[in-house]
Amino acid sequence: MLLFFIIKFFGAVLLIILFFVVGFIFVKPVHTHHLVSKVNPSRSYQESVKRINDLRRLDGEDVSPDGRLIFLAHSEKTQKTIVFFHGNTNSPRQFEALGRIFHKKGYNVLIPRIPHHGFKDRMTKDLVRLTALEMAQLCDESVDIARGLGKHIAVVGFSMGANMAGWVAQNRSDADKAVIIAPFWGWKGLPTGFFRPLINLSCILPNMFVWWDREGKTALIGPTSSYYRFSTRGVAQIMRLGWSVMKEARSVAPKAQAIVVITSALDDTVNEKNLDRVVDEWQRHGGVKITRFQFDRSLDVFHDLIDPEQPYEKTAVVYPKLIELIENSDIL
Repeated sequence: MLLFFIIKFFGAVLLIILFFVVGFIFVKPVHTHHLVSKVNPSRSYQESVKRINDLRRLDGEDVSPDGRLIFLAHSEKTQKTIVFFHGNTNSPRQFEALGRIFHKKGYNVLIPRIPHHGFKDRMTKDLVRLTALEMAQLCDESVDIARGLGKHIAVVGFSMGANMAGWVAQNRSDADKAVIIAPFWGWKGLPTGFFRPLINLSCILPNMFVWWDREGKTALIGPTSSYYRFSTRGVAQIMRLGWSVMKEARSVAPKAQAIVVITSALDDTVNEKNLDRVVDEWQRHGGVKITRFQFDRSLDVFHDLIDPEQPYEKTAVVYPKLIELIENSDIL
């Protein structure tokens, strides 16, 4: 009888604790106050090149030759410049082929390496150190550098990089166009009300490294400069940056002059509800040209629609449309 009472008592205590923990992760604010833009634009092409070289020095010996910053230049300030932000666990190489197309069109092209990416060790644990602040700071630095590279600036990002491009859209008035491709604002199918608790829970729980291919593991077929696993803590920080955009969009109009949002009907990652919520807020403010485009199911375009090394790549279909959407504007 006493044993039954003790078990019942501690069971009730555990239920109460669980109730408060669940309540905590639902109501706890996601802190984003530190993710403010700090503008420090380059004053010349030469200064931009110097700052690019400073970024290059961060690419140490542990960074793969294919994982390093890419700068495709015309040796002078051009009419147009474009910045590309790559996806989670990938590297600047993801955008190299598309970047070379824009370089041939006369653009100066910058593809920075996002911190903790591009390492030779494709099993690295360094991704757990990724922070939303690092991504926001790289956004600022990249746009600052772009100011010295071209008169008009386009910023393009995919997945994690799309969250960064979204942050630029919200915070930088000197970005003529922000192109947001398959942003990661929570997992597909996750109810909008669960986005904040998911971020909080991912930050509280111990980090886990999750295989992209749970069966093949290191036999993963695809980009050779991409990691085999992603970090749950790293993903939490990517979502934190996305949350900062969602939160700010409720009360403040985006500062970019034009925004393009691109998705695919076959994408099994993008949370369309959260994406729609952000776009609706931006449109409600008015004053900014917003273009939406979705690749049709019949085109067999999946989440990573950028990297030509993906086994399911459709760049022959995707690239022409991306180029059209990026360039088709009175602004750029």
